[in-house]
Amino acid sequence: MASMEMEIDGSGIVSSNEIKQRGKKNMVRKKKNKSKGTSTKETFHYLPKFRCFSLKSETDRKGNFDMEVEDEGRGKMTPTHLIIMVNGLVGSAQNWKYAAKQFLKRYPEDVIVHCSECNYSMLTFDGVDVMGERLAEEVISVIKRHPSVQKISFVGHSLGGLIARYAIGRLYERDLTREQSQENGECRSDGVEDPLLEHKVKGKIAGLEPVNFITSATPHLGTRGHKQVPVFCGFQPLEKVAARTSWCLGRSGRHLFLTDRDKGKPPLLIQMVNDTEDLNFLSALQSFRRRVAYANVLYDHLVGWSTSSLRRRKELPKLKHLSKDDKYPHIVNVETIKTASTQEEVSFEANASGCKHIDLEEEMIRSLTKMSWERVDVSFKGSKQRYLAHSTIQVKTYYLHSDGADVIQHMVDNFVV
Repeated sequence: MASMEMEIDGSGIVSSNEIKQRGKKNMVRKKKNKSKGTSTKETFHYLPKFRCFSLKSETDRKGNFDMEVEDEGRGKMTPTHLIIMVNGLVGSAQNWKYAAKQFLKRYPEDVIVHCSECNYSMLTFDGVDVMGERLAEEVISVIKRHPSVQKISFVGHSLGGLIARYAIGRLYERDLTREQSQENGECRSDGVEDPLLEHKVKGKIAGLEPVNFITSATPHLGTRGHKQVPVFCGFQPLEKVAARTSWCLGRSGRHLFLTDRDKGKPPLLIQMVNDTEDLNFLSALQSFRRRVAYANVLYDHLVGWSTSSLRRRKELPKLKHLSKDDKYPHIVNVETIKTASTQEEVSFEANASGCKHIDLEEEMIRSLTKMSWERVDVSFKGSKQRYLAHSTIQVKTYYLHSDGADVIQHMVDNFVV
């Protein structure tokens, strides 16, 4: 197991090299070498007039690592909010390292960040369901290690967003106690019904209060046709060939291209927009206080704008209407969609009843937009890293994808603790 500590102060996370450059003294380094792995601990005492924190990162044998902050003066703190970060196809826990540090820098006393790697490298070809089950088991084990946590949030990049959606369906629990209270007409002391009761009844994820569910460049609607994989340029013959050869990416490829129909069941992504007998996918997603979809407008060659932002192509904003934000230069549009109206649902049902084949993409959009979403559109137009947009939006590797730092900062600043 490897352990690393870095200091956090008013100016941010400070590395050893930066401290040396500033000419600061009183630096203590302790290194231990063990027969089974290496444990490295570095503690920097810097700027004593400020409250001093140390960033602790622990990695287990499977590659998972937790990041949390320790108060130099008071010792280990007891944060109550667990953030689970999930990587995408052929990814690893290291892909979220930059973002994890930004969350801890902003909320040092409140959060623990767990970067999952139960699904890494070639294991990401095993299928959304298999990976979702792995993640669910991992989340339970993390909660056992951190008994102080009371809230939970998920952040997923690309395929990781779908894995997280499956996992929360497995981890969802109905809050029967609060449901019973509602049935009994629970009221406040002044005799007025509690307006927050409806929110509280939504349920929990692994026994914790669900708060943020955030996805970044995630193909919520799959990658089948409709220009959902921009590298094919909307050329239908290429899209059809890709669908037929989706097996190259294992079961994950078949799930993404909606070509899986195990035992006569609908494709998995279609199943994941409804509650099933043993998995409450929709209820789990609805239980979160907020849901956010970050999407690349341009230059993402793997995941299209509409599938990552949960829009029909005709609903995509006109490029000329997009404008940069002064604080977050690569954020070009932010909007919140409310729950689909009853009239729209009735209209859809009427149209669907007259069709022999219901468009799979339309079915997913209709189900997923039964709840509110925050859509955040991102554009790296003009950036030298624009052709790496799919990884830049995550800041997968800082020296290659640093232009996405403002997107991560937007995510951190709007995070509900």
